Amino acid sequence: MSSAIDFARQHQSRFLEELKALLRIPSVSTDPAHKADVRHAAEVLAAELKRIGLENVRLIETDTPAHPGGHPLVYADHLHAPGKPTALLYGHYDVQPPDPLDEWLSPAFEPTERNGNLYARGAVDDKGQMYMHVKALESLLVANNGQLPLNVRVLLEGEEEVGGEGIATYVASKPADLAADFALVSDTEMFAPGLPTLCVGLRGMIYTEIEVRGAKTDLHSGMYGGAAPNPFVALAQIIARLKDESGRILIPGLYDKIIPPSPEELAAWQSLPFDEEHYRLTEVGSSTLVGEPGYSVLEHTWARPTLDVHGIMGGFTGVGAKTVIPAKATAKVSIRLVPAMTPTETFAQLSSYVQSILPPGVEAQVRLIHSGDPCLIPVDNPYVRAATAALHEVWAKETVFIRSGGSIPIVGDFARNLNLPSVMMGFGLPDDNLHAPNEKFLISNFYLGIESIIRFLELVGA
Repeated sequence: MSSAIDFARQHQSRFLEELKALLRIPSVSTDPAHKADVRHAAEVLAAELKRIGLENVRLIETDTPAHPGGHPLVYADHLHAPGKPTALLYGHYDVQPPDPLDEWLSPAFEPTERNGNLYARGAVDDKGQMYMHVKALESLLVANNGQLPLNVRVLLEGEEEVGGEGIATYVASKPADLAADFALVSDTEMFAPGLPTLCVGLRGMIYTEIEVRGAKTDLHSGMYGGAAPNPFVALAQIIARLKDESGRILIPGLYDKIIPPSPEELAAWQSLPFDEEHYRLTEVGSSTLVGEPGYSVLEHTWARPTLDVHGIMGGFTGVGAKTVIPAKATAKVSIRLVPAMTPTETFAQLSSYVQSILPPGVEAQVRLIHSGDPCLIPVDNPYVRAATAALHEVWAKETVFIRSGGSIPIVGDFARNLNLPSVMMGFGLPDDNLHAPNEKFLISNFYLGIESIIRFLELVGA
């Protein structure tokens, strides 16, 4: 057994307590009120990277005139393995807002152990999984007298949950301190408990706002109702025409270029231990599942474009009644993209279509908030093979290859700007409630994830 794994096992309780301390920091990147907390989390991580023996540790500021309010990146490296590959270890330390607070069984920022899980906002997305990288590096450095089996760079961001604009700009500049052979990303999940999993595909996305304007100011519905256009009604009509009743998106040209999964990939998905009824009842919790006819649930969530509405704002929403026709109404709408779709083209298609279906009397503006490219990772590279071997050693099971319906924009940025393949080795579970109340991380997965990363880095270095 690796001496680094021995060290990790001997220090499991300390590692967990350190993670709890990090989780207590409410690093909510989307809320300006938490800007100082986000920076504090970055500073804590920088101090820890320096303590364990990494070098050139620094914060990279992204708060610029072009990107006001940006949160810092954390960088560190250890480049003392000549002739060995260089790994770029990525993670994010920012978290989603904890709302709605009344649905948490324990406080969102007070980590709590229950039934073998650690409950807290950020436990699995992504502080817990990012911290596995840090503790794997510490274990390797201690066990090998301050040396690593390969060269390592670490890049942590504080804006993943708000689109990652700061890191995207930095990566696009192709700085020398990001030169590497591959990236390791642990921000994905296992397909099922105890089943080692590598994610080899991600959907991209565009996240937009559709703002509809009618009259020049709010109006009294008794005096003007029936004559003045109502932006809320117009917005509802627009939204209703974005998809048909079967779930097919009605934007012209949207499906024209998509690349479907291969027959071999579809066959592999069909062999996965997936219980549709359990998924409906336990994970979704709805009376029925929806989606385009003719596709499986996994195809719907991994390989088909989707369009969703996330919120509608405007008018009066307080207690009581106010008979107002609002001057404007806004909806937050996203589209998930699959291979061969691009954010630029999809946004143009959405914008053009919205303008073509505007009801009389209103104007609309479609704004792009953030975006990311879809990606597919080739599985025939030495880093994926090393990851597969490492997972087999630690979990004693064959690794499965899946896609994810979610988006990790940085993976596309690494591929496009740095020509880096990414190994997406995640240890979350489908029921971990990321982005929802009672987010959790199975504590045993935290420990085994550290061991898996140790073995992966050792095998790549060998």
